[in-house]
Amino acid sequence: MKLFIADDEIDVREGIRYLLDWEKMGFYICGEGKNGQDTLEQILKSHPDVVLLDIRMPRLSGLEVVKQAKEHGFKGRFIILSGYSDFSYAQEAIRYGVTCYLTKPIDEDELEKAVLEAKDSIQSEQETRKKLVQYRDRARESILQDILCNKASYALLDYHDIMLESPVYQVVLYTNYNQESFQTTWDFASILRLANKNHNSLDYIRMENQNVIILKGEFALNRFQELIKHHISQPQKGSPLDSLFLTCGRPVYSPEQIHISFEDAKLLMKRRFFCRFNQHVLDCRDLPETPADFHENTVLEDIYSQRISDYIQSGNRHMLLSALDELKDYLYHTKTEISLFKHFLADIMIQVKSIITHTYGTINIPFPSNAAIMSTIEENCYLYEILQFLTVQFEMSMNAIGSPTRESVMDGILQYIRHNYQENLKLGTIAELFGYNSSYLGKVFSKATGKNFNSYIDEVRIENSKKLLLDHDYKVYEISQLVGYTNVDYFHKKFKKYVGMSPAEYRKSHPSK
Repeated sequence: MKLFIADDEIDVREGIRYLLDWEKMGFYICGEGKNGQDTLEQILKSHPDVVLLDIRMPRLSGLEVVKQAKEHGFKGRFIILSGYSDFSYAQEAIRYGVTCYLTKPIDEDELEKAVLEAKDSIQSEQETRKKLVQYRDRARESILQDILCNKASYALLDYHDIMLESPVYQVVLYTNYNQESFQTTWDFASILRLANKNHNSLDYIRMENQNVIILKGEFALNRFQELIKHHISQPQKGSPLDSLFLTCGRPVYSPEQIHISFEDAKLLMKRRFFCRFNQHVLDCRDLPETPADFHENTVLEDIYSQRISDYIQSGNRHMLLSALDELKDYLYHTKTEISLFKHFLADIMIQVKSIITHTYGTINIPFPSNAAIMSTIEENCYLYEILQFLTVQFEMSMNAIGSPTRESVMDGILQYIRHNYQENLKLGTIAELFGYNSSYLGKVFSKATGKNFNSYIDEVRIENSKKLLLDHDYKVYEISQLVGYTNVDYFHKKFKKYVGMSPAEYRKSHPSK
């Protein structure tokens, strides 16, 4: 603790400095005052814990120093050291909150006792204040949890008192991007606090085993969107932000609606199964409007299994990919536990295997074992990974049955591009998927379409971006990412090349109806 000595006589100040072992008592001398005005200025600047103060000093008396310091909010303890034993002085000193009044000459034991009592009093007060803060924080966290669960008694709440006054709120959940990681999730809430430069613009609590952030105010919501745009949607590989996955509920406009935003974010966290490759953020636009309930349906499994088996036998990649896209769309617009989706897809794969191997018993078709099929599907965290696994297996079985015609291969490739243009498509990857040499496929592709592979991809992406630009809910940088361009400047360049104007100009020339 800090100790300040004030006396107009230097000998007295020196005597007090060496009278006791201040360090052993838990103090260091932070300053000395030689008159009342100088003392007042120094203690208001350095905020000592204990002030040893003479009453009779030039410019301001000791009692005037005490009075003015208290008026300025000084919280330290004063111990008066005076040559006056008049009771009226002591009375006035006590009225101003002086801890102890000692008369000179100073008794060493009395001074030590007085200083240690002041120290104990300060520590007791600090401990009480700390406990009150802890109790208040716990009570506030409990209230926030009730608000998130819509269990709060809203009429009894003082939103100013619990720092929840704001025109707009949004709930954000975050966790590890790597779902198999057991590492501690990176402290994203602290980064948001730094970005907002005001810790009151958000609240962080740990609830239901989830990291929950409540953003408060337009500034906090805008800063969050900027962080997503510049650092999280396409984070630098290996950076801490690359390790995060976030879901964002809708913005709401009263504390009574915060639970709605929280429910959105929780539902999105459950639906990360439907994320695209390297997608780090889901918001409420990624929720289907009216998802239907999913029921395990053996009839539906039989229908899809037979259709896919027929397409494999006929070498019709175009229809095979259409069937998988239908499955993807069906699952996206239904709601259930992800494990049921995986069981459903595994059953279809196993039934297809059974049909094909039974029909072509004399041909060695490289299907995995049933256990391997179930294990692979169960281990994959995303739907696109499972569908990619199924596509590869069906393609291998199709090649084993017989070489399809070049026309059917091209139909399948074009269909694949039209449904996966937002991914990082490469000619070599597609050639491998369809069992062709990339150089040969490039020539066949150019001959069939009249343009090279990359130009065709660009045209498909630009056509789809034009449709999205008519939907004013999406920003241009979001559309760039949705159609497969991670660099928005490159998207602008390509769009202008094929359309003759910028995305913003195109949107302006096609106003929403």
